[in-house]
Amino acid sequence: MEAEIIDIKKKYGRKEVLRGTSFRMETGSCVGILGTNGCGKSTLLKILAGVLACDGGQFLWQNEDLLKNAALRAKTVGYVPQGTPLIEELSARDNLRLWYEPQALEQSLDSGVLRQLGVHEFLHTTAVKLSGGMKKRLSIGCAMAKDPAILLLDEPTAALDLVCKEQILDTFDSFRRSGGALVIVSHDQWELSMCDSWLHLRNGVMHPYAYDGQLRHLIAELVES
Repeated sequence: MEAEIIDIKKKYGRKEVLRGTSFRMETGSCVGILGTNGCGKSTLLKILAGVLACDGGQFLWQNEDLLKNAALRAKTVGYVPQGTPLIEELSARDNLRLWYEPQALEQSLDSGVLRQLGVHEFLHTTAVKLSGGMKKRLSIGCAMAKDPAILLLDEPTAALDLVCKEQILDTFDSFRRSGGALVIVSHDQWELSMCDSWLHLRNGVMHPYAYDGQLRHLIAELVES
């Protein structure tokens, strides 16, 4: 099954950030989106997640435009922003309760994605007391509550230690192997190595990019843009 992003446009005042951004993704695939700071990568993910309105375009899944079908989008798309959108006064468990049905929560903690992420180890800790890695794992667990088909990830392991990074990337790999599709905004070598294809967002338009695993080549590409 395939999702298709068609001609997404977005302006901030007179600044045209996205000028007709398009790409495709298939189930079981991982697409890496590259680009300089401020080029519109996070804006694009926010639009696809329904957080931000666009000025035009479509996000097609099962012959439906997810930009116009909020109910289907909520079931289909999970979104992990750069920050950690948690209620800090609540415990990890209570944050999860905002997203999960009770039975699904217990099942995931016992043998599902929350167990894989290690969230069961800090369930009763308030979010404000969690480390950065714990908050990120909890945020990812919340994003996967509805068993989405597509995950949108904005630099998901930035500034995390290697053990936490590996745990999160293993979870994403399991998600992909089970048929999920991922879109990752990243410049991280580990994250990029997960991807099947890479795109460079430049001047508001997507361009295919052949990432060879060499960061110096990627840096040169970004500098030239």
